Amino acid sequence: MVHVARPLLLFLAFFLHADAETPPRFTRTPVDQTGVSGGVASFICQATGDPRPKIVWNKKGKKVSNQRFEVIEFDDGSGSVLRIQPLRTPRDEAIYECVASNNVGEISVSTRLTVLREDQIPRGFPTIDMGPQLKVVERTRTATMLCAASGNPDPEITWFKDFLPVDTSNNNGRIKQLRSGIDFSPSSLSLLFNVLSTFVMS
Repeated sequence: MVHVARPLLLFLAFFLHADAETPPRFTRTPVDQTGVSGGVASFICQATGDPRPKIVWNKKGKKVSNQRFEVIEFDDGSGSVLRIQPLRTPRDEAIYECVASNNVGEISVSTRLTVLREDQIPRGFPTIDMGPQLKVVERTRTATMLCAASGNPDPEITWFKDFLPVDTSNNNGRIKQLRSGIDFSPSSLSLLFNVLSTFVMS
């Protein structure tokens, strides 16, 4: 009897563990941003869970719905980017909410967007002095995209490809972010990137 019961118990334990479901958990949350009217803002939100959580963006408690609001999902389904362009003041100034849910639970996180008029831009606000240029290169060749920004304090530069953030840590060494720019090797025939420089008011 003992020899028969033990494998049955092990099988049942494995079966229960394999079917275990987990509630959503954020792996990346959006941060407050200050933008300029006519500019762009991108909020990033990612979550994990089993089953994979569904992510929805809300503005003032309602799902975002506007031609200027675009939600771009990550290829692996781990989250999405809320992109707003062009920014309008004061209509876009609000608290935005990322909601991640599955059949086990639901979580949410909020972020604030502030939009300034041109005459409200404070001294030290970041400016892109040199933006990346569209390049066409041969396959297997290395492409270098350059970006220069200034501000006080020094602005943080984030690279996006097809409106999704570039992950320099999970690309088999093909993409490297350098002090002088970002390298892609080997590259595709054409690469189109845009750069977002963020500023947080204290």
